[in-house]
Amino acid sequence: QPLHTLRAAEKELLPGFHQFEWQPALKNVSTSCNVGIINGLSGWASSVDDSPADTITRRFRYDVALVSALKDLEEDIMEGLRDSGMEDSACTSGFNVMIKECCDGMGDVSEKHGGGPVVPEKAVRFSFTVMSVSVLAEDGEEEVTVFTEPKPNSELSCKPLCLMFVDESDHETLTAVLGPIVAERKAMKESRLILSIGGLPRSFRFHFRGTGYDEKMVREMEGLEASGSSYICTLCDSSRADASKNMVLHSITRNHDENLERYEIWRSNPFSESADELRDRVKGVSAKPFLETQPTLDALHCDIGNATEFYKIFQDEIGEVFQKVNPTREERRSWRAALDKQLRKKMKLKPVMRMNGNYARRLMTLEAVEAVCELVPTEERREALRELMRLYLQMKPVWRSTCPAKECPDQLCRYSFNSQHFADLLSSTFKYRYNGKITNYLHKTLAHVPEIIERDGSIGAWASEGNESANKLFRRFRKMNARQSKAYELEDV
Repeated sequence: QPLHTLRAAEKELLPGFHQFEWQPALKNVSTSCNVGIINGLSGWASSVDDSPADTITRRFRYDVALVSALKDLEEDIMEGLRDSGMEDSACTSGFNVMIKECCDGMGDVSEKHGGGPVVPEKAVRFSFTVMSVSVLAEDGEEEVTVFTEPKPNSELSCKPLCLMFVDESDHETLTAVLGPIVAERKAMKESRLILSIGGLPRSFRFHFRGTGYDEKMVREMEGLEASGSSYICTLCDSSRADASKNMVLHSITRNHDENLERYEIWRSNPFSESADELRDRVKGVSAKPFLETQPTLDALHCDIGNATEFYKIFQDEIGEVFQKVNPTREERRSWRAALDKQLRKKMKLKPVMRMNGNYARRLMTLEAVEAVCELVPTEERREALRELMRLYLQMKPVWRSTCPAKECPDQLCRYSFNSQHFADLLSSTFKYRYNGKITNYLHKTLAHVPEIIERDGSIGAWASEGNESANKLFRRFRKMNARQSKAYELEDV
């Protein structure tokens, strides 16, 4: 087909094509609908003292992007209405849309084959997924779900909203670029979208849940100390020492509003306490929370974090650390070399610099444990390792699967029992590693999973995988395999 027809087709698919309106109109957001790709810094009012953010960023306006996403689902929504036997013309209001938000930083995205010096460019991508659309029946009794995203972790359902060349650790620039998005999102919470779906104007309310963030990003956005802090958890107030003594019994206490209140206390110190007392009162909230996240557990990084931990346990077991006091660095190195060699031989696992998802999945299997056991001297330690892995593999599907109640009901029922058993093993047989310390994700895996599932129905579905796998696409586009011209770099994405 000639280029102009493709262009026309493309225009319909990009945000900025469909008519819509908000009631009441969004505060501080212009009313025009035909807004395409805009400069990511627009909407950021810089004051005289602000140094201008010198970064390239492109984004869609949030409401325009949501409209486009809903129009993509138009047929699915209509089909859902028909299937649930709801009279199409009766359902014009009362639609609720659940949105999952993801945001993730990417290291080194500099040009590989381009001329000139290699600059350490980093990028951050913010995206959203329409998780479900439900509608309140005419009698207003119960909600009927007319659409549920079947693959919530696919890059196909994960719509990019904003691309920025920013280092995720550069809090100032990151917040400057995300500021307008946060403002638009806040405005949309208090308003209804009127959009024609299936030929009739219908009204939608949006509910945003920021769950696709890794721990680093959550801590940054919610004003918590960095992940090495003694306040180990982004869901509860426990300290690292508490969490290693009591591994299982904690409940979720943190939330965005409380973090804001605690920041106020931190800032004003109303009781004139010393720094340590004050820090203990606010439980490590020492910056202003910027973006509301939903306290949950990030399934992908949880996998990776726990695999890293198991890798270290394997290493320690090969060297029988439970008998030794403090082994030298050389000894540790030799155990690690032995472990890597064995994993490469038996499991075809190449040693990796930083643990990644695929390595973690291969490492957390019974065959990997069997391979490691060949290097572990005593039978009782081997048995303990096998038991540890067996329990872990029982627990894992619960926070990995999209719908645990359907996909692994028995493991879900046994979760608390298994996690208790797992914790007992760690605090007895492996107590040399867990004496007063425990890793953040291990704590969450043991303490918070059942509660989150009870609240949300799933952990896996709300994870950041879709965004992570779309990062791959982003790299493809950055290397510009399509057109060898600089002008298209961000537009193409």
